[in-house]
Amino acid sequence: MIADCQKTLKIASLELANPLVLAPLSGISDLPFRLLAKEQGCALVCTEMTSAEGIIRNWKATERLLRSCPEERPLAVQIFGSRPEAMAEAAKIVEGYGADLVDINMGCPVRKVVRGGSGAALLRDVERAKEIIQAVRKAISLPLTIKIRSGWDEKSMNFLEMARMAEGCGVNALTVHGRTRTQGYAVKADWEVIARVKARLRIPVIGNGDLTSPSAIPQFFRQTGCDGAMIGRGALGNPWIFRQALNMLQSKPPAEPSLEEKEALILRHLRMVVEMRGEDHGLKEFRKHLIWYTRGLRGNAQFRSQIPLWKSFSEVVGRIQEYFQNFKSSYLFS
Repeated sequence: MIADCQKTLKIASLELANPLVLAPLSGISDLPFRLLAKEQGCALVCTEMTSAEGIIRNWKATERLLRSCPEERPLAVQIFGSRPEAMAEAAKIVEGYGADLVDINMGCPVRKVVRGGSGAALLRDVERAKEIIQAVRKAISLPLTIKIRSGWDEKSMNFLEMARMAEGCGVNALTVHGRTRTQGYAVKADWEVIARVKARLRIPVIGNGDLTSPSAIPQFFRQTGCDGAMIGRGALGNPWIFRQALNMLQSKPPAEPSLEEKEALILRHLRMVVEMRGEDHGLKEFRKHLIWYTRGLRGNAQFRSQIPLWKSFSEVVGRIQEYFQNFKSSYLFS
């Protein structure tokens, strides 16, 4: 079991019920996805990474990314950008919109983001990163966090420099992804990097990287001493990971979801996405989730190969129900 101080997570004035956080996942962590994570025990959910320039210049286009509801609160909004003044203005808008926490992305490895001087590019420009943090800190009263990687590459792993700088600028918590920008996701995350940051800072440290199974979470806390764990890819098709991880942190069995529970949640997720995006866009958006949800299930290859052919909401619902009925029948009589 994790230490008593880790059963909850306090970030400035924001007190969270437990130390589990949903990562900002581009194209994935929309309102329906966040709601499901929250319902399964996630203490803090985060929007997709959102451009500060987009928030300022084209609010209507970015409003969908920030759409929220009371049931998912508290909500963190992650912004990215390279201009301190733009980041400060975007953070003020986000605060006015009702966010509970602002997070600055300083670790995204995507080429388009880096090319614009944002995300992981700031790991190579500590002075610019400092200016951004100072500008945002001055602009808002909300809790402020940043997310970094261990460095740009193995020759410039400046995570301790970035972490100490951020703490000195008034950041309230820091998330560390245990890989460099050049490593992407190709190598195992280095939890020792995260542990070293935790040992040096007074503010809460949240770790990220390879937290893809419930059993990894207690091991991560034991190894790093971190205050929080940020789960990203482990939640794809598996929002139950939060419930299971919390059980394991309390030395309880992880409690696998039943087939009935899986089917009901998938259908509910589908309905929420279609209601938010419309039938055409919603069905296209949901395809990737349906692939993740059925990963590892019997007969999933044939089912997944047919997904792009289904054109209407009612057809997709019927196919999901048929699949689970066949799956349950084969399970009972196998």
